[in-house]
Amino acid sequence: MAFRRRNKSYPFFSQEFLIQNHADIVFSLVIFILIGLMFETTAKTAILFIQPQYNITTLSPGEVTEYHYGWKDCATILFYFFIAIILHAVVQEYLLDKVNRRLHLSKSKNTKFNESGQLCVFHLVSSVWSFYILITEGYILHPSNLWEKYPHAQLRFQVKFFYLTQLAYWVHALPELYFQKVRKEEIPRQLQYICLYLLHISAAYLLNLSRVGLVLLFLQYVSELGFHIARLLYFTDENHQKMFDLWAVSFVFTRMATLTLMFLSVGFGLSRAENQVLDLEMGNFNTVLIRMTVLLLVCLIQSWLLWKFIRFQLRRWREFRHEQAVRKKSATKQPQRPLKRDSLGHHENGVLKTENGVSSRTKKLKSL
Repeated sequence: MAFRRRNKSYPFFSQEFLIQNHADIVFSLVIFILIGLMFETTAKTAILFIQPQYNITTLSPGEVTEYHYGWKDCATILFYFFIAIILHAVVQEYLLDKVNRRLHLSKSKNTKFNESGQLCVFHLVSSVWSFYILITEGYILHPSNLWEKYPHAQLRFQVKFFYLTQLAYWVHALPELYFQKVRKEEIPRQLQYICLYLLHISAAYLLNLSRVGLVLLFLQYVSELGFHIARLLYFTDENHQKMFDLWAVSFVFTRMATLTLMFLSVGFGLSRAENQVLDLEMGNFNTVLIRMTVLLLVCLIQSWLLWKFIRFQLRRWREFRHEQAVRKKSATKQPQRPLKRDSLGHHENGVLKTENGVSSRTKKLKSL
C-alpha cells in the first residue's frame, strides 16, 4: 500500500526515505499488531493496543460496562497514534494534494492549506462525534450532570474511546511537523496549539473532569472548524473573507462560554460537594487548591488567546484602513492630459514648432 508517488528512490533508513515512506512503515506496524490477534499466545498482548482497558461491569440498573484510566491506556493511545498517521497520509494524498495541483499555491500558502485541510476534516469528525456523545449521555438537557456526583471516574466506552483518540491525534501532530517538512517559521505557532490541546485534554481526562471537558472540546472544535473553512475558501478565492467575520464572533463566544462554564461547574458546582478531600484511589481531586489552580490556568490561557485575537484584528483593521487610504488618494489624482501633436509639428513652451524647429510665425516674418 503506497501513499506517496515515488519520483526518486532513497537509501534505506535515510532521512528522506523515512519521510517519504513513514505511512507505509506505520501501516506495517498496524498489520503486525492485528496479526497478533490471530494467535492465542499473542492475542492478550495485541488486545492491549486495540481495545480500551480497565473495564468494570455493574449489574444495577442492568448490566453496564464502564471504564477508568490507567497506564495501559498508553498502549491504546500508541495504536491509534499509528492509525492517525495513516489517515493523515490518506487525506493528504487522495484529497489535499489533488486540490493543490489545481490551485498552484505558493509554498507558504501550500503549507497553510494542508494544515487547514487536515484540521478541517478532524474538527468536523470530532464536532459531530462529541455532539453525539453529549446528546446520548444527556449532558445538554441536564447541565447539572457536569458537576454532580463527582468524581466521574467511571466512563462509558464511547467517552473513554473519544478521549483516547483525541490524545492519539494530537500526539501524532508532533512528528507530522517533521514528516510534512513544515517551515521553521510555522513550527512555534503549531507547537503552541498542539501543546495547549494536549494539556487541556490530559487534564480533563486525568482529573476526572471528562464531562466538562467534552462540552468545552465541542465548542472549541466548532469554532476552529469555522476558521479553517474560512481559510480554505480564502485560498481558493481571496474575495471570500466574510467567513472570517463569522469565525471572529464564534471565537469570542467560545472564550466567554468556556470561562462561564468553568466557573459554573468547577468554581460553583464542585465547591458545594460534600467530599472535598484528595483521594487518588477514588479519583477525587476536588480540593480548594486544585480548583483554584484549574480556574487560574483556564483564565490565563483564555485571556492570552483573546489578547492575541484582539491584536490580530487590530492589525487587520489597520491594514484595511491603509489600503482604503491608498485607493482614495489614487482616485483623487487626476491624470494630466498630454499635449496634442500637430500634424506639421509639435508644441514647445506654448509655441507651435515645425519639424525643423522653426515656428510658423517666424516663417511669416521672413517672408515679409
